[in-house]
Amino acid sequence: QVQLVESGGGLVQPGGSLTLSCVVSENIFNFNSVGWYRQAPGKEREFVARITAEETKDYADSVKDRFTISRDGARNTVYLRMRNLKLDDTAVYFCHANYMARHYWGQGIQVTASS
Repeated sequence: QVQLVESGGGLVQPGGSLTLSCVVSENIFNFNSVGWYRQAPGKEREFVARITAEETKDYADSVKDRFTISRDGARNTVYLRMRNLKLDDTAVYFCHANYMARHYWGQGIQVTASS
């Protein structure tokens, strides 16, 4: 059973920074991609960023130029560096991995941008 465990969330003032980590229980290069989604209260879950096995990086337009996804293969960990956080970034962030049609999710971690 693949497990994804997120950490690094919390409360930050608008304009601040946070880095999320996702530790995967298997070799992250076994997956087509590993990335992040988020779900704000009353809204649907939305794509944030992903990194493919070939190291292609994709971002949602709303976070481009503010968020950076990276990985450490030796630690089977994917990071999401979030800068200049805005009120609208407040959400539960979920780590996601996929291999072909199989999708795996973490339990989610809260990120709150508030003054």
